[in-house]
Amino acid sequence: MEAESKRTKLSIVVYLLLTFALSSIFYVLVIRRSSGGQSLGLLILGLMWCPGVSGIATRLIFQGNLRGHGFLWGKTKYQFASYWIPLAYASAVYLPIWFAGYAHLTTQLFPPLNRLFGNVHGEPAIVLINFIFLATLGVFSSCISALGEELGWRGFLVPQLAKIVPFNRVALISGVIWALWHYPIILFSTAYRGAGPLWYTVACFTIMVVSMSFLFAWMRLKSGSVWTGMLLHASHNLFIQAFFDPQTRHARVSDLWTTEFGAGLAIVSIIVALIVANKSGELPSPEGSVASAA
Repeated sequence: MEAESKRTKLSIVVYLLLTFALSSIFYVLVIRRSSGGQSLGLLILGLMWCPGVSGIATRLIFQGNLRGHGFLWGKTKYQFASYWIPLAYASAVYLPIWFAGYAHLTTQLFPPLNRLFGNVHGEPAIVLINFIFLATLGVFSSCISALGEELGWRGFLVPQLAKIVPFNRVALISGVIWALWHYPIILFSTAYRGAGPLWYTVACFTIMVVSMSFLFAWMRLKSGSVWTGMLLHASHNLFIQAFFDPQTRHARVSDLWTTEFGAGLAIVSIIVALIVANKSGELPSPEGSVASAA
């Protein structure tokens, strides 16, 4: 048992070294190009796949196969919940600020929809059509980037941590690592940062990511499926970054409350973490675990 625990810890160390070594290449490229105002799309996609590539490589190195990575679908109810939960907590943050007068609803359809719905006029109809497009077809493109991270964080790191520490520490440790992984882009580039002071941006983002890791880890361990992480991550990015943020009017109050760098998501994420932490007793014991689930 002790030998297996040491091997698990070593695999985690190797995984982190591979992840940050591979990511450092993209950190440098993103930081350089962001200062020149160049497009970062493919570089960000490459960066997001570093944790996943490292996770798969590490499992193959230590295990020789991908068993335990969570590729089975699991119960659909967990996948469905992973899709709608981010929409629910994002709505709880953004709708009050919209009703307070900080909505800036779009009057233009997304480019792919112009040919089909070019004759539609009026904010409510356009917002609804754009939302339906994002909530259906848009989620697929979001899954491509989200899967890259999730094959690492929830495909490898969370299950390995669950073998050696209780759930709350699994969520906390994986969340801190997940947050730290974003720091170089937040601190040294202009590509990913909030409108508030840098300390505020980092604090709110860190609280949000660490707290939300409780939900991501719980879903992964409860369902046994990495696809829950992909859907949670994709839905979170899609609805917040592509739907709510662009339609929120910039002002001091709204900027400090909304986005992934505002207080709103940080507060809601803490509430979500507290709810999930109280449900840790419902989790099955991970295969090869030397720690309790609670």
